[in-house]
Amino acid sequence: MKNVTDRTSNPFGMRPDCARFVPGYGDANAHFHVIGDHPGVHGGADTGVPFTNEAGRRLQAALADAGLLETTGDEPTVNRTYLSYLHMCVPEADGPTEADYTELEPYLDAELRAIAAHVLVPVGARATAYVLENHTARPVDETLDLETLHGTELRGAGFLVVPVLDPAEWTDAMYDRLVDGLRELQRTDYRREVDLGRFIAGDQPYHVR
Repeated sequence: MKNVTDRTSNPFGMRPDCARFVPGYGDANAHFHVIGDHPGVHGGADTGVPFTNEAGRRLQAALADAGLLETTGDEPTVNRTYLSYLHMCVPEADGPTEADYTELEPYLDAELRAIAAHVLVPVGARATAYVLENHTARPVDETLDLETLHGTELRGAGFLVVPVLDPAEWTDAMYDRLVDGLRELQRTDYRREVDLGRFIAGDQPYHVR
């Protein structure tokens, strides 16, 4: 697939109506879409890149060990990966309200549709609940057990989903479980594509999901 843009930071030119925001960052044709909560929780207010606070750097390290980042840091080098938020605006001290999340939901939805990643990697309880509710048939309630779901593969509606416990709460075993889960997933046919090229003229492959 041809890249829709070569820009790494804010490849889709998002401009939400707020004083400061941290746009999505990564490969616009990513296979893996990592979704955090907001910059106040998962970093980026200082660097302009998601997941660049202390906990975010631990996540970066795990993604690098799993092969989804080539380098880590304030401007990580991605490998088929895109990083973004439910709510990209830098929040006030009290954090985003429910209305704030709802107002910015179309931006995430636009990114999801534009990238069409094969695997969604929601980080933390809010992002995981959002992805499970909107992109799987799995029921979501207040007892969402992220410690159990962490690093495991779930089938979604057009996506695979790998929930991630907030990195600030990880043990070493949680780190290893995520790395092992993402590595194992990449050994499978996670793209779930079918080549329909045999049905059209020419010898070029035509893959669909």
